[in-house]
Amino acid sequence: MLKKIALKIIKIYQKTLSPDTGWFSFKNPYGYCKHFPTCSNYTYQAIEKYGTIRGSLKGFFRILRCNPLTKGGYDPLK
Repeated sequence: MLKKIALKIIKIYQKTLSPDTGWFSFKNPYGYCKHFPTCSNYTYQAIEKYGTIRGSLKGFFRILRCNPLTKGGYDPLK
């Protein structure tokens, strides 16, 4: 049940506040995130695959890697 709630929260974020897919995505027509898949998609996949706690931790560490010092690019869920 907690897994479904976490996934629903991520979907709501993606549809509303996300700079890549949300309400203001028109301001970034080529995308905002430097990683593929985006951090929210990565976290969504991680929670689906590993469960709420471990998936959330993987998503958290992915967000920490999203900084000006990293190159970005293709970073799939392992």
